Amino acid sequence: MTVEVEEAAPVVSRGEFRGNASEYFGIWIVNILLTIVTFGIYSAWAKVRRKRYFYGNTYLANDSFDYHATGKQIFIGRLIVFVVLAIINVLSTIFPLAGIITPILFLTILPWFVVRSLRFNARVTSYRNIRFDFTGKAWGAFVAIVLGSLVSFLSLGILAPLASRWANRYVLNHLQYGDRPFASDPRLGKLYSAWFAPAIMVFIGLLLMAIVGWLLLWPMFVGFAADIDDGTEETRMMIGVVLIYAILIPVVLVYLAAGFLYRVGVRNIVLNATRFDTAHELVSDLSRLRYLWIVTSNLAVTVVTFSLMRPWAAVREQRYVVEHTGIRIDGDIGVVMASIEASGSAISAEYMDMEGFDFGF
Repeated sequence: MTVEVEEAAPVVSRGEFRGNASEYFGIWIVNILLTIVTFGIYSAWAKVRRKRYFYGNTYLANDSFDYHATGKQIFIGRLIVFVVLAIINVLSTIFPLAGIITPILFLTILPWFVVRSLRFNARVTSYRNIRFDFTGKAWGAFVAIVLGSLVSFLSLGILAPLASRWANRYVLNHLQYGDRPFASDPRLGKLYSAWFAPAIMVFIGLLLMAIVGWLLLWPMFVGFAADIDDGTEETRMMIGVVLIYAILIPVVLVYLAAGFLYRVGVRNIVLNATRFDTAHELVSDLSRLRYLWIVTSNLAVTVVTFSLMRPWAAVREQRYVVEHTGIRIDGDIGVVMASIEASGSAISAEYMDMEGFDFGF
């Protein structure tokens, strides 16, 4: 009699964030003060200190990530970007006809900046002493990022899921950990499922704005509104401006909330469709409403406390994101990591010599 032994299902290794607000407050307040004193120059070094703290306190399977960039690298990269943009603006001012060419020139060099930024940020990030890498090219960035953004904009957001698919496939399909690749192929139908509710929110917001604007503002502008106080034109205009802001601000907030919900939904779908080294599955299960509540309440607390609670808010958000992200390893994680370390440890500190194009892509 033969007994079949079922293989154990792969276990999800979830992230863990071990930082706390009191520790980060000390880093944050020093960064703020030194950035002010140096008129913003120290912000590059401040970013390094912040990232090293958050990366160093982000653990996966009891090992933390590391961030290896230096403030000098990031400062030089920002300086290069600033000089290029300054030259473009000066040319546009001195030669007005160049204003037609400069947008084309900017769109031409933007993909190169994007690639350098992604490559730099990947290569200065490590886990268990193995660096990440990004192998994408500028043409791919132009198609996925620039053309994708134009497609989304010109379609009034209807083709946003298609643009999201292009961008995320470009980034993740050119990402490596050591010599092992990532691969992602999110289904367009699922991306549209994440897009539908935010699109309805935006549509309803615009519809309400149009209805309220027609009922409240149109009579005033055509002169049929009842006299208010002394009925002067200045009074009507002042009230009109107040009403415009009263209508626009809620619509903008709805639009921002819709965009945030869409991005979180896309993150879940894209990461859950991502494989590492063809066998290991990434996991993301952020709750869109829960994450929205964390972000909005963080913002409210930060404003009310004049930013003094910003470190608490940053740690709170990071912990939630990290704890709802993980990887499902196919096999024993020790054996898998030993194999990667054996072939991937050759990626060395030579990447540290490159300039750091880090402008928040």
